[in-house]
Amino acid sequence: MRKSLKHDVLEHRSNTLFGLDFHKFIEKEHLMTTYELAEEFGVSLEAVKKLKQRLNR
Repeated sequence: MRKSLKHDVLEHRSNTLFGLDFHKFIEKEHLMTTYELAEEFGVSLEAVKKLKQRLNR
């Protein structure tokens, strides 16, 4: 089965939230502070806080 570029983009989007790789974030969440996570993933502190809130639901 052929995969199109559109399918690849949609698949990549489903694996990320706020521009972060969800699985990597969960692995490092318990080991790092909010500031360190923001630095590691290159996002704002606000994005890290929002992601943590969504994970707690």
